[in-house]
Amino acid sequence: MILRIAVCDDEEKQRNEMAALLKSYFSSRPDLHGLVETFQNGKELMARAGNLENFDIYILDIIMPELNGIELGRHLRALGDGGEIVYLTSSNDFAADSYDVYAFFYLLKPVNQSKLFQVLDGALEKLNQRRNSAVVVTTEDGPRRILLERIQYVERIGRCIRYSCTDGIVDSQTIRISFRKMVAPLLADRRFCLCGASFVLNFQHVTGVNGQVALLDSGQTVVLPRTAATEFKKAGGTIGWGNTHYDKHDFSGRSYVFYHNDDHWNDGKFNRISFWT
Repeated sequence: MILRIAVCDDEEKQRNEMAALLKSYFSSRPDLHGLVETFQNGKELMARAGNLENFDIYILDIIMPELNGIELGRHLRALGDGGEIVYLTSSNDFAADSYDVYAFFYLLKPVNQSKLFQVLDGALEKLNQRRNSAVVVTTEDGPRRILLERIQYVERIGRCIRYSCTDGIVDSQTIRISFRKMVAPLLADRRFCLCGASFVLNFQHVTGVNGQVALLDSGQTVVLPRTAATEFKKAGGTIGWGNTHYDKHDFSGRSYVFYHNDDHWNDGKFNRISFWT
């Protein structure tokens, strides 16, 4: 397994120290391969993430100019990024804010090596659990196990439920309970959102929305139910393509922010450090 970690800190010394700690972490775990990239500000990291280059773990300094760690975390979540976020700071004043982005942990500087390793082990365990999370769908050919991360969207087709996945389509047998009850296991995961009465979208695979049309990371476009599009417009209008901006929208009681990047966010440089054991 390759664990991809992004480190974002405006201080070069702090970036180098964290990179050294991570090198020691991978050296102490011979079964784990690692790749670490360091970024000197949030804009550089967002440019990378905006190109769908997601990481498994984000280690973010909170106090940074222009785009602080909390704001950066919100933008990452807006992209549908499910990577675990670990915050670093010399102050505990932001601990409450870190919950806003479902941060995995909050570490005070200077970082203790054994504590960091413990946190990374915990984040890795959580990532593995999420990657293996699945639903079992009863089909005409028998039970079918579908990993949640492969589901792009789910919709009701007649009296069946269709799961559109990255590796194909799965249709359930005739359902005998409501659509919402059938998709309850999906809605328990923060990546999924109920749009209208019979449509569920996995925001992990969404790169933008324009009117009733959602653009997926596969390049496919999906027409959202009219009711969802109406809620979308009431919440602040449509999201255009190409320009740097973000708008907040509410679907069925949940709030999402879609972030789009342009050349302004791609003018930085980043350093890559690869550790292979």
